[in-house]
Amino acid sequence: MAPQDGEQQQEQQQQPSLPPFHLAFPVRDVEEARAFYGGVLGCPEGRSAATWVDFNLFGHQIVAHLVRGYSASSVQNAVDGDAVPVPHFGAALPVDQFRALAARLAAARVEFEIEPHLRFEGKPGEQWTMFFRDPSGNALEFKAMTNPANLFAKYRVD
Repeated sequence: MAPQDGEQQQEQQQQPSLPPFHLAFPVRDVEEARAFYGGVLGCPEGRSAATWVDFNLFGHQIVAHLVRGYSASSVQNAVDGDAVPVPHFGAALPVDQFRALAARLAAARVEFEIEPHLRFEGKPGEQWTMFFRDPSGNALEFKAMTNPANLFAKYRVD
């Protein structure tokens, strides 16, 4: 059965222009991860087993692996006046998708570790950014470059 126009459009939006990355990360509860990544973030679910589950995060494969008793680290690094949690992962989105995701997270009452805001204003790295944690304490960052061509621009920030 061929995909409908809307389904085909969604599939095209999910396909990155770069090869998809793969990230496996620990979670304390697989069902909790399903509810957050699938329900709150809207990531389509892929393969799974009792101790892990795949998700499509904007065209990239992330895998939540059960680690009983897992507790995420709380190390932070200063970046443009913010205490950025390290490690973290996420995606660089177009500005409209960033804003839609920020609204979705706010509606789901996700607590932002760093509220959505503009960072590096007026510089080549100018971007919208936000940080929050999943139920296992893993930090996520989503960003949107005001000029997407500058995502990999080389310059000193300090």
